[in-house]
Amino acid sequence: MTLELGIYTFAERTADTSTGEFVTPEQRIRDLLEEIELADDVGLDVFGVGEHHRPDYLVSAPAVVLAAAAARTKTIRLTSAVTVLSSDDPVRVFQDFATLDLISGGRAEIMAGRGSFIESYPLFGYDLEDYDELFSEKLEMLLRIRESERVTWAGKLTQPLDNLGVYPRPVQNPLPVWIAVGGTPQSVVRAGTLGLPLAIAIIGGAPERFVPFVDLYRESASRAGHDPEKLGISINSHGLIADTSQEAADAAWPPYADQMGRIGRERGWPPPKRSQFEAERSPAGSMLVGSAQEVTEKILREFELFRMTRFLIQFTVGTLPHATVMRSIELFGTEVAPAVRREVAAR
Repeated sequence: MTLELGIYTFAERTADTSTGEFVTPEQRIRDLLEEIELADDVGLDVFGVGEHHRPDYLVSAPAVVLAAAAARTKTIRLTSAVTVLSSDDPVRVFQDFATLDLISGGRAEIMAGRGSFIESYPLFGYDLEDYDELFSEKLEMLLRIRESERVTWAGKLTQPLDNLGVYPRPVQNPLPVWIAVGGTPQSVVRAGTLGLPLAIAIIGGAPERFVPFVDLYRESASRAGHDPEKLGISINSHGLIADTSQEAADAAWPPYADQMGRIGRERGWPPPKRSQFEAERSPAGSMLVGSAQEVTEKILREFELFRMTRFLIQFTVGTLPHATVMRSIELFGTEVAPAVRREVAAR
């Protein structure tokens, strides 16, 4: 069994907590492309870029950014993390990622989800009351487009298609589509029933809490006639790697507290505390903040829990210095990934 290792980001653009200054949008995009290029150079398997429509996140069009990265990389897989399919047009999503697949030589993926924020719904004219139905119908439409060059489609919330062609077609057949969930049983069952790979965000609490979701996913897949052993499972979590454990914690905490505190205020959550942060990065927590050895051990511990096929870490939870992020990527690729791969292969 192999385990893919990679990174995902939302391209945060918030004030540097040590200086109060903002990097320009142009510089943040340049930095992001350098991060993806380095991840490719050090042999990581996947880089994901999320879609948001807020001032504190820079990427609203992941396929565009990933296409720029495709021209600068050779082997790393390029995925959205996530595409907010509920408020997008499945035809256009397929076309964008099929084009990315052509540019990258067959390295594109779509990670489809409903999103953790709601700004895109009014922005594109959708009603939040249709939240669940939008995702379900648009996912079905996307999969129909994926399987056939010419499509006939009649939906309630989407445009009809009468034997129309959708172009271009990608290198990969089928173009990979993952379902991203945050812990909703219905979403897990949907992914398993459709036989689609599953990405689970674990960004707080004990990872063991999510074992029943993975079990439910595999059971749902089996009941629908799919071989669970052939389906991908990705665990996506927050983290940062530095030369020492304390260095990683001291670098990650201020931007984490700033970003999660801002989101928490919007949602009525209490402000994050350093003690909670330390508990989350302990061996029993979900956060992978520490030395290369500590992060290696935590990934292997989660591999024992989930037998996942992919593990992605979000290093930029809040704005960190570019050099800090680049060092984290370097350590991930040169120290953590080889150690994890050796151990997984041995098991």
